[in-house]
Amino acid sequence: MITQKAKYALRALTVLAEADRGEPVMISDIAAQQKIPKKFLEQILLDLKHQGIVASRRGKTGGYLLLKPADMITFGEVLRIIDGPIAPLPCLSITAYRKCDDCDGEQNCEIRHVFAKVADATRKVLFSTTIADAVAPARGAQVTRLLA
Repeated sequence: MITQKAKYALRALTVLAEADRGEPVMISDIAAQQKIPKKFLEQILLDLKHQGIVASRRGKTGGYLLLKPADMITFGEVLRIIDGPIAPLPCLSITAYRKCDDCDGEQNCEIRHVFAKVADATRKVLFSTTIADAVAPARGAQVTRLLA
């Protein structure tokens, strides 16, 4: 399961994707619209800013906006930023590989073989689905159900 923080990040990004291009959205507006605690949202958007996903503008007309186009931001990228490695077992992680403590050998591990298929299928979906897909009318309803 993904964390609440990741769900909030994805929901905030969909709001930014639906905003007029180049127009910042205030944190308070995102928080109210998506029912996200404002202080928590500030932390999330700061993480996304440090990773080059969003930018912020100061001032009366300030707020946050997408730095990358919505069709270039994948669910997998966001989940990795917010939740870390996308793998059911540490020995299957692409970005944070670690041998399982109780493993006698990855080649003979029946559990690893099954979960390798799960990890591959999951990554395929997450890294081929973008924020733009989530806000597109045809796929938006399907992706919204996944985030609910």
